[in-house]
Amino acid sequence: MSRYETVIGLEVHAQLKTESKIFCSCSTKFGNEPNENVCAICSGMPGVLPVLNEKVAEYAAKMGLATDCVVNLKSVFARKNYFYPDLPKGYQISQFELPICEHGHVDIEVDGVKKRVGLTRIHMEEDAGKNIHSAADNASFVDLNRTGVPLIEIVSEPDMRSAEEAVAYLKELRNVLLYLGICDGNMEEGSFRCDANVSVRPEGQAEFGTRAEIKNLNSFKHIQKVIEYEVGRQIDLVEDGEQVVQETRLYNVDKGTTHSMRSKEEAHDYRYFPDPDLVPLVLDQAWIDAWRAELPELPAAKRQRFMAEYGLADYDAALISAELAVAEYFEAAVKAYAGEPKKVTNWVVGDLLPFCNESGTAPCEVRLSPEKLAGLLKLVDDGTISVKIGKDIFRDLCASGDDPAEYVKAKGLVQMSDSSELEAMVDKVIADNPSEVEAYKGGKTKLMGFFMGQVMRLSKGQANPGVVTKIIQEKLS
Repeated sequence: MSRYETVIGLEVHAQLKTESKIFCSCSTKFGNEPNENVCAICSGMPGVLPVLNEKVAEYAAKMGLATDCVVNLKSVFARKNYFYPDLPKGYQISQFELPICEHGHVDIEVDGVKKRVGLTRIHMEEDAGKNIHSAADNASFVDLNRTGVPLIEIVSEPDMRSAEEAVAYLKELRNVLLYLGICDGNMEEGSFRCDANVSVRPEGQAEFGTRAEIKNLNSFKHIQKVIEYEVGRQIDLVEDGEQVVQETRLYNVDKGTTHSMRSKEEAHDYRYFPDPDLVPLVLDQAWIDAWRAELPELPAAKRQRFMAEYGLADYDAALISAELAVAEYFEAAVKAYAGEPKKVTNWVVGDLLPFCNESGTAPCEVRLSPEKLAGLLKLVDDGTISVKIGKDIFRDLCASGDDPAEYVKAKGLVQMSDSSELEAMVDKVIADNPSEVEAYKGGKTKLMGFFMGQVMRLSKGQANPGVVTKIIQEKLS
């Protein structure tokens, strides 16, 4: 069988974190009762006029600046005409020929290989409503709360060649949005979702194959699986001598398959034309310069700085900088600890992140503050507690927020370092295990771990390992 190359382009919809909708003053709050956040403008009543929310233009431009796009001084809103129950006007206000941002890029890395993914455009648009299907009522309902919520659509070039590259691109894009503070990135609520355009072609062929678009993907895991499935489906069709149909498909999560939704629309199907109710958006260069000056340190730059300033490995720097809250926690802990940054790294990567993942706790909600983590590390460094005890109590501290020193004292966990007390324990272990003592003296030095374990059991884990090791070595030498 001949080999095939995968070609992937992604269209990402990011909901902007504005208080009000793009063309009216209705709230954008998620989770309100159906049709609570609705007015005459976003519900498409006759005779109303939209007014652009200034923050939407600012946020869109900042995303363009953060991804090295050209921010156009003039952009135009257009009507995208199609007919679904969740689109009350019968058209969506979007941008077409003159978007606000064009020609940017996002840099990604997969398995140590760096790659630049081009951005065709970033444009502003309004979201549609939501259809709710009720089996109990044998009916469908429309919730217009989401209608008019501001979006930016980020359209990539077809530069990705694997599901892994697509996921890496989406994660980097989401991180940039979070760092800018313009999108909450909540994939379950649809704040960050994408449509994937997937095609295959024989290796070496310049011409693209026929693509299928898979709509409304809102999970990194699902995106990975759906692309892999779709690539396999298309290769099977080509191998069987059949044609890949250009169409829009949906992903069935339960079955792990895609199925046809409708034939794929082209731009002319939407009959785009400039919206007569909205004048062209004209930006002042001074505004763009001011917005550029407000950009924070972005994920890629933070990764490089962490490696240079704190000596972090590439993997650790990428992991810690992937989420702004984790990066800020790490830096605050490093500052409070004033010791070897690598120790803070090990606890953040090895303990904090697993705690957050397993407990469903956001890093900003962890009650063990960066300063208290630094305090815990200092207790380990000065021998007040062992590393093992520190690890054992870490999750309790994350949940309770107790001061580590007070917690250790209250629980009686202070490490035993009194040599006379520990010597008595070592003597007992040696007396109780004569065969192991004989074997150790005969050259089986790995039995040191056995003796250590016995002493730690007697001390209930509170013996100072360094002191115990020294005593055992002296006794058995």
